[in-house]
Amino acid sequence: MSIRETILALTAEPGPSGFEGRAAERAAELLGPYMDEVRIDALGNVIGVRRCGKEGAKRLLLDAHLDEIGFLITGWEEGFLRFRTIGGVDARMLPGREITVLAGKPLRGVVISTPPHLTTKETRNKPVPVEELYIDAGLSQESAEIQIPIGTPAVFAGGCRALGEKQLCSRALDDRACFAVLLRALELLQGEALEADLYVMGSVQEETGGRGAITGTFAVNPDLCIAVDVTHGRTPDAPKERTFALGCGAVIGVGPNMNRKMSRDLIALCKDQGIPYAIEPMAGDTGTNGWEMQIVREGIATAILSIPLKYMHSPVETICPDDAEAAAKLIAAYARSLKGGN
Repeated sequence: MSIRETILALTAEPGPSGFEGRAAERAAELLGPYMDEVRIDALGNVIGVRRCGKEGAKRLLLDAHLDEIGFLITGWEEGFLRFRTIGGVDARMLPGREITVLAGKPLRGVVISTPPHLTTKETRNKPVPVEELYIDAGLSQESAEIQIPIGTPAVFAGGCRALGEKQLCSRALDDRACFAVLLRALELLQGEALEADLYVMGSVQEETGGRGAITGTFAVNPDLCIAVDVTHGRTPDAPKERTFALGCGAVIGVGPNMNRKMSRDLIALCKDQGIPYAIEPMAGDTGTNGWEMQIVREGIATAILSIPLKYMHSPVETICPDDAEAAAKLIAAYARSLKGGN
């Protein structure tokens, strides 16, 4: 399965934070052939281990979160659905968006959008607060109450598709594309002898606070962690100093949140093996699971590896698979480089 096909399979399943079940099951299915053991823990994390068979071997944990931003139905009004957001949803882009409501039988809906003819000059260019928006699923009040209980989750509608010749566009590429990176790295390592035990985690609830990464990392108790996530892709409207062009390769984080030796080792591997890369300075909270993973137990050496993504937290997130391939090659090279004394 190509990395494009893997991303397509992973993004086909819905998985808003706290409701990752279907996405986790698909991730576990794809992970299984590369691991000695795969399990889904009490919180919903998918955790696999590939043992090297050496006594006292170091443990390397690779993490990419499976959850996506979404919505939670909180009530009904004349058949329209009240909702709150799960994770960092930008209210500015919601009116007119198609939504999949994850009821017992999933339903398609749209977020209401007031026609410009019915707005005033004062309100026309102002974002509508989430509290004033509704999802229209075409239901009567009675049908809405029966079919869509309070607490039902929802996600942006839409699947994965090509954008031009070299890019992919979809909801949930943050961070399913990076779980695909981990699967590709495992494929590159298949059949090779390693000197470290390799753990892979598809963590849950990153978008609402990183709880899956905390509990999963505690359970694995690794010596080293690499959190793999997306960073901001460059577009004409975004600051160049905070974004990265799609196609630039793997993006290596440097800063107080990252173990300096691990960051240097990753950079050295890229130079030595001709893997395209860029460096991302991260002075504070990285907004990734690495922020939480580094302080689990007595503290864990942690690195952050990213791929550029345009239009983060939208239904049209966009990546270049070449960057995912570069990141996978770098992870595989790092796993090979670990020796008993590293």
